[in-house]
Amino acid sequence: MATEPARRRPRLHRGTVLRTERITPHMIRVVLGGEALAGFGAGEFTDHYVKLLFPQPGVTYPDPLDMEKVREELPREQWPVTRTYTVRSWDPDAVELTIDFVHHGDKGLAGPWAARVQAGEEIYFNGPGGAYAPSADAGWHLLVGDESALPAIAASLERLPVGAPARVFVEVAGPEEEQDLRAPAGTEIVWLHRGGGQVGELLVEAVQKLDFPGDDVHAFVHGEANFVKALRRHLRVDRGLPLERLSISGYWRRGRDEDGWQSSKREWNRQVEEEEASALS
Repeated sequence: MATEPARRRPRLHRGTVLRTERITPHMIRVVLGGEALAGFGAGEFTDHYVKLLFPQPGVTYPDPLDMEKVREELPREQWPVTRTYTVRSWDPDAVELTIDFVHHGDKGLAGPWAARVQAGEEIYFNGPGGAYAPSADAGWHLLVGDESALPAIAASLERLPVGAPARVFVEVAGPEEEQDLRAPAGTEIVWLHRGGGQVGELLVEAVQKLDFPGDDVHAFVHGEANFVKALRRHLRVDRGLPLERLSISGYWRRGRDEDGWQSSKREWNRQVEEEEASALS
């Protein structure tokens, strides 16, 4: 959308799996480390992300991986597959990069990898990118998202400025998917359990019903593209919030894998912006 995360020049990194942990029934935490991660450089934003590179089965790649050489010598269909994930935390002293993965059995690519990967295995990735951190001068903060946005929301809560209240809405499958989140006083966290409902419906309803503490809000709204679109229209058109006070984008879209979503995202965003401009005119 208009607030697409800022792009940095891609930098290839190699991380070694140090340990894994299943923190809820459907969320797996993978901690990467190793000397090659020294100077990784995350920390400015709370929505930092990396693009993990998964090798294609049966394809031999340069060792160490050289993506320029891969692009020159191999056909596109043999390039590693990329999947984008938020950095849950980066500890430069311990040289540990933590990434949380939603896992739904054998479905997808990154989730099953996180479920089976063992300590000592390596993975390459580009990054970090990112653009959002809670504004120190906002009157209050609004954070909204589904499971895919939970790592960024958790990281943002840990960086909220003291004294600024926050309203947080996180939608997950059920109570077993809730996590312990650290947040300063004045933060109200509401967990919404969708059960068999459509992803994001409860989030849209909750934000539409919210009694805003004031107009001076800094909002972070991310997750499935359809509910993000609905909330963007609500916040921009109904609430009158300026774009510069919003970090809002679809991380994924129902019925599309990341390749399909990324290939159609630019057109999706263009349509959203046109509809919004028409509603505001």
